[in-house]
Amino acid sequence: MKSEVGFAGNLIKIIENSRNNALRRVNEELIQMYWKVGEYLSKESKNTAFGDDYINSIAKEIQSAFPGIKGFTRRGLYRMKQFYEMYCEDEFVSALLTQISWTNHLMIMSKAKTVEERHFYITLCVQESYSSRELERQIESSYYERYMLSKEKILPEPIKGLKENPFLDSYVIE
Repeated sequence: MKSEVGFAGNLIKIIENSRNNALRRVNEELIQMYWKVGEYLSKESKNTAFGDDYINSIAKEIQSAFPGIKGFTRRGLYRMKQFYEMYCEDEFVSALLTQISWTNHLMIMSKAKTVEERHFYITLCVQESYSSRELERQIESSYYERYMLSKEKILPEPIKGLKENPFLDSYVIE
C-alpha cells in the first residue's frame, strides 16, 4: 500500500499536467484569434483607406464591446496584422505558430532579421519550451549567429571534410 505522500505526489502531477494542458490550449486559441484578426485587417486594408483613423476606430469599438480587454489597441492590432502578413505564406511556420506564446512571437518578429533566423528561434522555442526571458537572452546574445558560425567555421579545415565523426560535437559557449 502506498503512503499518503505517494498518492498526493501523483495527484499533484495530474493537476500540474492538466493546468499545463489548459494553458497550452488557451495559448493556441489566442494565437489563432490574433491570426484571424490579422488576416481580417490585412484583407480589409486592401479594400479601404487603411490608416490610423481606421485602426483607431476598430480599437475603440473593441474596447467598448469588451471593456478592459488588453492587447487590442492600435499598436496591438497593427502587430496582429504584421503577424499574419509575416507568416501567411510561410508553410514552415504554420504548424508551429500556436506552440509558442504571443510574447515570444512579438520578440521574434521585432528582433529577427531574416526568415531563417525567425525559423530558428521559433523552432528553438518549441523544442526548448523557452520563456520570453530565456528567448530574449538567447536573441540578445546572438545565439543564432553564433550557432551558424559554429556549424561553419569553428572546426579546423581537415575536420570539416569529414562527413561524420562520432567523437566530435559542436558546442556553443557563451
